[in-house]
Amino acid sequence: MGGVLAQVEADVAELVAGPLWTLSDAEVTDEVRRVHVLIQQLSARLLTLIGAADSREIPYTAGATGTANWLTYLLAMRHRDAVAWTKLAQLLPETPAVEEALAAGRVNVEQARVIAKTVHDLPSAVGEVGKAKADQALTQLAVEDRLRPETLENHRSQILELVAPEIAEERLRKDLERAERSAYDRRDFTLIPYGEGEYRVRGVLDTEMAAIVRTALDPLSGPRKPAPTAAAAALPDASGGCVACCPNDCPAAGGSAGCAGGCAGCASGGAGCAGGGVAGCAGGGCVHAGGADAVEGDHIAARVLAGEPDLRSAGARRADALVEVCQRIMNAGELPDNGGEKPHLTITLPWDALQAKVGAGLLDTGDLLTPETVRRLACDAMIIPAVLGGDGQVLDVGRARRLIDGPLRRALVLRDKGCAFPGCDRPPQWCHGHHIRAWADGGTTCLANSVMLCGFHHREIHHGYWEVRMRPDGFPEFLPPAFVDPQRRPVRNTLHRRC
Repeated sequence: MGGVLAQVEADVAELVAGPLWTLSDAEVTDEVRRVHVLIQQLSARLLTLIGAADSREIPYTAGATGTANWLTYLLAMRHRDAVAWTKLAQLLPETPAVEEALAAGRVNVEQARVIAKTVHDLPSAVGEVGKAKADQALTQLAVEDRLRPETLENHRSQILELVAPEIAEERLRKDLERAERSAYDRRDFTLIPYGEGEYRVRGVLDTEMAAIVRTALDPLSGPRKPAPTAAAAALPDASGGCVACCPNDCPAAGGSAGCAGGCAGCASGGAGCAGGGVAGCAGGGCVHAGGADAVEGDHIAARVLAGEPDLRSAGARRADALVEVCQRIMNAGELPDNGGEKPHLTITLPWDALQAKVGAGLLDTGDLLTPETVRRLACDAMIIPAVLGGDGQVLDVGRARRLIDGPLRRALVLRDKGCAFPGCDRPPQWCHGHHIRAWADGGTTCLANSVMLCGFHHREIHHGYWEVRMRPDGFPEFLPPAFVDPQRRPVRNTLHRRC
C-alpha cells in the first residue's frame, strides 16, 4: 500500500503544478467536479483509517485521551472537527450503502454524515432491516437527486414513515404537539432600547403565529415598493353616523363616541366608525374603545375589558398584539398583491386526513401544523383552502388568458414550492409564472405548460442558455448549456422538497 500511496502523492503533486491558463472554461468545470470526487474517495479512505486506529486503540498507545484528541494533535485539526470525523468513522460501518457510495465518490462527506446519523438515530423498534432500508433510500436520494446535506436532513421523518409508518405517525404527532406547546408557552415580543434612537426587537412565535406575521409582512418588505392600494376606510359624518361602514345610520346619541348602540349591519370592517370600530366585525356591531372581540381558547388571545385582569406576561401580550394586527390587516384586504395574489396562508392536508383528525398540515413554508390547528384554521373564511385535484380549481385557461394567476398560480405554488431552477431557494412570493412554451408561440396557460421562476432565473431562461421542459411525472426539469455540462444531463431543484 505504501507504493500505491506514493504514486498517488506523485500524481497529486503533478496535478497541482499544472497550469490553469491552458484549460478552457469547460475543462475547468470538469476538473472541479473530478477533483471533488477524488477528495471524497480519499476522505472515505481517511475515515476507514481513523476507524482502524480507534479499534486498535492506537491513540491511547500514543498517550492521547481519545481518538479525537489524537487527531487534533496529529493533524492540527480543530477539536470539534476531529470529534465529527471520529463520530462518522464509528457510524459509517453501520450504513454500508452510503459507505460504498462515499468510497466511489458518488456522495460527499457531509451527505454521508447526515445519512449515517439519520439511520443511527432511528428508533430501535425499526430493527436492522428497517435501518438497512433507510440507508439504501437516503443514499439513492443523495446520488440520484443530488440532495444537499440540509435537504437530506429534512427527509428524516419521511424516511421513518417509509420504514415504519405506524411509528412515524405517532412520533410526528407527539413531536408537533410538544413543539407547539413549547413555542406557545415561550411566545414573546419585546422592544429593547439599543443606543440613541434605536430599538432591538426580540421575540419567539410559534409556527402559526410566524406564518400569519410572515404572510402579512412579506408584501410590505419586498425588494420593490408595492403599487399603491386604494383606501377603503370611510370618515364619520357630522352627525356621528358611520359613512360606508354601517349601512344604517347610527343613533345621533352616539355623537362623537360613534355607534352607541352597535350597528347590526356593520359588515365592512368598521374602519371608519368614529368610535373606533374594529376591522373585521361582521354583523356583531362595532366594537368601541374598551371593548373586545374574543377568540376563545386559541393562540390569538382576546383583548380584555378595562379593569379586567390579564394574566399574560408583557411579552406574551405584545406577541399576541403583533399577530392580531397582522391578522386584522389581512382580513381587511388592503395589503398589496404579493406574487400576483392577495397575501394568504396555504395549508396542504389530504381531505380524508382532515376529517379523521390525523396527519400534519403542511404550510407553504415547509412548516408543519397539528391536525387540530389545521381544522381550526379551516373554519376561518379568510383562509383559502387549496384542494388538489378538486372541483372548482381551474388549472387550464387555454389561450383566453396569458397571465398565470388565481387557482392556477396556487396550484403552481403547491407543485414547485418556489423557484424551480436547480439550486435556487427563492420562495413563491418572489417568483413569476413562466410559460414553458411561450404564449406568443401558441403555448397554453395551464399547469403542464407553467413553471415558477424567480426574477433572476426567469431572465436566465429567456436568454436561451438553459432550457426547461416537463418530466413525465409532471414536474419541471432543466437542461444546462453545453459549457456547464457537455452531456446536457437534465437536473431539477431538490431544495423545495418537503417532508
